Amino acid sequence: MDGGGRLDQPLMRSGPNAGKEIGSPFDAPGRARVADRLAFSANHRRRLARWGSRMARLPPGIGIAGSVLLLVATLGYGVVAGGHVADVIAWLKDARDEAANSAGFRIAAVSLTGPKEVSREEVLTTAGVTGRASLLFLDADAARARLMANPWIADAAVLKLYPDRLQITVTERQAFALWQEDGRVSVIAADGTVLEPFVEDRYRDLPLVVGHGAGRQAKEFLAVVARYPEIRSALRASVMVAQRRWNLRLNNGIDVRLPEGDVAPALDRLIALDREKKLLSREIASVDLRLPDRVTVRLSDAAAQAREDALKDKKKKKAGDA
Repeated sequence: MDGGGRLDQPLMRSGPNAGKEIGSPFDAPGRARVADRLAFSANHRRRLARWGSRMARLPPGIGIAGSVLLLVATLGYGVVAGGHVADVIAWLKDARDEAANSAGFRIAAVSLTGPKEVSREEVLTTAGVTGRASLLFLDADAARARLMANPWIADAAVLKLYPDRLQITVTERQAFALWQEDGRVSVIAADGTVLEPFVEDRYRDLPLVVGHGAGRQAKEFLAVVARYPEIRSALRASVMVAQRRWNLRLNNGIDVRLPEGDVAPALDRLIALDREKKLLSREIASVDLRLPDRVTVRLSDAAAQAREDALKDKKKKKAGDA
C-alpha cells in the first residue's frame, strides 16, 4: 500500500505476459516503436544533409541576404501589428530631412506675402515648413494644396529657390456678408465660401442674408440693392425665399416682397412711393411688389386695430346723427 492507504498499481503484467514491463522494448509493440523512431531519425538526417548540400552550392552572401530579409520582414510585421507605421514614417522623414539639411538644403529664409486674416505661423505650419524641414524634400504642390484647403485662402503659390530659400504668396478672400441658415450665422466671402463662424464684432456691420442658397446668390442681389442708398441704409436683412426670390426686412420691421428676376423696377417703385407718400414711415407690416401692375400694402396689427376702431366710431356717429 502507498502512504495514502491505496494499493499500488502493479508494474508487471499479469497473465500470459507476466514478467514483462508495460511498454518494454522487448515485446513486439515496443520493438516496432523503436524501429519507427530509428527510421525517422535516419530520414531526418538525410533531409538535413541534402539541405546542407544545397546551401553549400548557393552563391556566397545568399545566406546573409536571406537572414537580412527575414529580419526586415519580422520588423515590418511588428511595426504594422503594433500600429507604429505613422511613427516610423515620421522618423524616416526626419532622418531624410536631417541628411538634406546637413548637405546645405536647410530652409534658411521664407518670403511670405499676402496674408492678413491668416497668421504667418498658420501659413508656415500648413505648408509643412518646420525647423526640421529641408528645401530639397519639401513638396511644393502638396504644400499649395494644403494652403488652398483653408477657406480664407483663395489662391497660393509655393516657390522653392535653391539652395535654402522659400517663397510663398497667398491671395486671401475678403469677408463680404453674414449668412444665417438654421439658426447659425457665418462670415462668407463674395463667392459664398463660408470663412468662419460669426463671433467677432468687427463683422457686425456686414450685410445679413438669410435662407438656404442665400450665400451663393448674395453678391449679385446686394450689388443691385447698393444702388439704392435709402433702402441700403434701412435694410436689416435680405431673406431668400425658396431659392427663387428675395424679401427685404427693414429696420422698422417692414417686409418688402420682391419679384423673381429683375428687382430693380420694383425697387424704383418703392423709392417713388416712399418719396411721394412716405410709405416706409407709416404703420405698415409689409409691401408686396411681386406684381408689376400693383402694390399691396398690409397694415401692422396696431394700425389695423386703430383703423377698425376708427371705422366703428364713424359708424356710431352716423347712427347718432340719424
